[in-house]
Amino acid sequence: MSRPEESWERLVRAALRSRRPWTDGYGRPVGGIAANVPTSLANNRDIDDILRAADEIQDEDPNVARILCEYAYSLAQNLDPNSEGRGVLQFKTGLMSVIKQKLAKREGGVIDRSQDIARLHEFYRKYRHTNDVDKLREEEMRLRESAAFSGNLGELERKTVKRKRVLATLKVLGNVLESLTKDVSPEEADRLVSDDTKRMIKEDAAMTEDLVSFNIIPLDAPTTTNPIVSFSEVQAAVSSTKYFGGLPELPGDFCPPSTRSKDMFDFLHFTFGFQKDNVSNQREHVIHLLANEQTRLRVPEESDPILDEAAVQKVFLKSLDNYIKWCTYLGILPVWSNLESVSKEKKLLFVSLYFLIWGEAANVRFLPECLCYIFHHMGRELEEILRQQVAQPANSCVSENGVSFLDQVIRPLYDVVAAEATNNDNGRASHSAWRNYDDFNEYFWSLNCFELSWPWRKSSPFFLKPTRRSKVSIQFHITN
Repeated sequence: MSRPEESWERLVRAALRSRRPWTDGYGRPVGGIAANVPTSLANNRDIDDILRAADEIQDEDPNVARILCEYAYSLAQNLDPNSEGRGVLQFKTGLMSVIKQKLAKREGGVIDRSQDIARLHEFYRKYRHTNDVDKLREEEMRLRESAAFSGNLGELERKTVKRKRVLATLKVLGNVLESLTKDVSPEEADRLVSDDTKRMIKEDAAMTEDLVSFNIIPLDAPTTTNPIVSFSEVQAAVSSTKYFGGLPELPGDFCPPSTRSKDMFDFLHFTFGFQKDNVSNQREHVIHLLANEQTRLRVPEESDPILDEAAVQKVFLKSLDNYIKWCTYLGILPVWSNLESVSKEKKLLFVSLYFLIWGEAANVRFLPECLCYIFHHMGRELEEILRQQVAQPANSCVSENGVSFLDQVIRPLYDVVAAEATNNDNGRASHSAWRNYDDFNEYFWSLNCFELSWPWRKSSPFFLKPTRRSKVSIQFHITN
């Protein structure tokens, strides 16, 4: 290895060590390479899960941990072979360094990678037997049934976290094992992986339905162990956001999770290219708002819970209050011409769109009137899309690399705001020398903002980045 490569690896390792460790939702410590998977890699969450599982089993079987790390590296290499994405080169270098460290710590002898599938198969069965998944689930259910009376919620939480932690690791092991067997002949795969193990992997995968991340309501992974999903106001709120007849059909290759029906958030996700996690967060956010407002009115009938029109109206007016005031101030009509004629479903669609914009706006959240401008135009764009039979991506969010609200709508704004902030001489520059948040936001309080058009007219002076301020040295002459 050349000296520049050695220096680069040392630099990457030092950067990884400097990161402060924390724990994930399963109580596993997160640090090092597992906490630094670049977001530019499409399947970064899969790679992250694999590396966390490798850290989890490192002490039990370093060889299997090595197999997982090498598989994660192959995923990263296939996703970005030329390391063009931001942070990908550093990540690959760091991961390769970790793999080399694991190889250096192995017991003597040459590694026979032809035995990797057999090793992984054996470890899966051993790990499952050692942790006794079935017993963990039984103990958790027993505690869950008695927790309300015994107050032993701390023990219940520990049991739940442990079960999810074990199942998350088993899920990774099973997925990697299944993927590796695709590289050999079907006959060889059947010889290496027994039918009994295949059955175990399938059963364990079915038990991981509640491992999907959520805040309070498990909307993407409904489970009978979470009592909040049985509240009638929550069920009414969830039902109100389902896919309704006025929405264009989604393409056949766009599939929501099998654990729930498609809803209006799926439609907005496809149309504007919002990020997956943002969609999940705002779906739960809107459900909370609706359920809370419904609770203030009345608790719906449990047999057929339906959200009251008044609950939707209150959430609509509260959420879009600033947008309505912005339209009134500028003397323009909002997206809807007559609010009384807007259906309950359309109101929820507008509310959902607004919160999805807000959830992915980064620092542009500090420009509330700019968000009004974005919502105004995306709402109009939405009206056009609703007239179609089949959903189509919005023109404002389409690029050569796909559909992305973040890249096409937010990034141009973020880049110019960041450039101005970088040019303020650490706060010492006069206010007239650079544009701050108030200056940007004030621009959207006048009709002049509409010269930005939609999609963004990036040739506008508004998007011009300032000339980088040069540091001028000042010499002081002391005279006697």
